[in-house]
Amino acid sequence: MFMMGSMTAFTVNDVFMKLLGAELPLFQILFLRGFGVVVFLALLTWRMGQMRWDFSRRDWALILVRSGAEAASVWLFMKALFAMDLANLSAILQALPLTVTLAGAVFYGEAVGWRRMLAILVGFVGVLIIIRPGTAGFDASVIYGVLAVVTVTVRDLMARQLSREVPSLMVSLIAAVFVLLLSAVGTLFEPWDAVGARNWAYIGCAMVFIIFGYVFSVSAMRVGEIGFVAPFRYTSLVVAMILGAMVFGTFPDFWTLIGAGIVVATGLYTLLREWALGRAGRPPIAVRER
Repeated sequence: MFMMGSMTAFTVNDVFMKLLGAELPLFQILFLRGFGVVVFLALLTWRMGQMRWDFSRRDWALILVRSGAEAASVWLFMKALFAMDLANLSAILQALPLTVTLAGAVFYGEAVGWRRMLAILVGFVGVLIIIRPGTAGFDASVIYGVLAVVTVTVRDLMARQLSREVPSLMVSLIAAVFVLLLSAVGTLFEPWDAVGARNWAYIGCAMVFIIFGYVFSVSAMRVGEIGFVAPFRYTSLVVAMILGAMVFGTFPDFWTLIGAGIVVATGLYTLLREWALGRAGRPPIAVRER
C-alpha cells in the first residue's frame, strides 16, 4: 500500500506540473516547488536524526554525482512531460528496472543469467514499440524521456555504492538542493511570469503530492522486502493512463499499450527473478526509488 500510494502521489504531482507547464516557465515551476520540498526534507531529516555531514570522501563523491544525475533527470523528465502524453512517458519510465539490472551487470559485474538478459532485450523491444523511431508516430520529445531513464540509471548506480551508514533522507535532501540550485540558475535565463491564484494552488498541490511520494516510498522500503515491494511501482502506469484520460483527454494508442505491456511483463519477471535468487542465497540486484 505504501508503494502504491507513493507511485500514485508521484503521478498526481506530474499532472499538476504538466498543467503548470502550459502557463509558467519550466525553471520557475521547479524553483517554486523545489523550495518547499527542500524545506520539508530538511525538517524531516533533522527530525529523524539523519542530518549528518561526516561522510567519507568516497561517499561525498558518490552523493554529488548522484545529485547531479538527479537534477539532470528532473529537467529531462519535465521537458518530456510538457511535450508528451502522461501515460506514454510513464510507459517509457517503466524500463528502469531493466536498465538498472543491465547496468549492474555491465559496470559492476553482477551475475545476470540468460533468462534475465533475454527479458531485458525483449523489454527494450517494448520500449522501441512505444517510441517507434523512424515512423509517422514518432515524437522527438521522447528523446528527453529516454535520456531521463539514462540519468536515473546513473543516479541509482551511484546510490548502490554508498556506504550503509549514509542516511537515505540525507541523500534525498542533498539531491533536492541540487534540483533547487539548478532551477535557480535556470530562472536567470528565463522570464519570471506572474503567478496567479490557480497556479499557486497547482504548485501547492504538486509540492504536497511529491512530499507524500517521498514519504511513502521511504516507508515502503523500511516496512517491506524490496523484492516484494518493487513490482508495485507499476501502479504509476495505471494511474497515469487514468489521469491522462480524465484530465487531458488522452489515452495511449494500440502500439503504445502493446509496448508498455511488454516492458511491464519483462520488468516484473526481472524483479521477481532477482527476488527468488536473493531468497535462495544469491545477492539480488536492488531497484531503488526514483
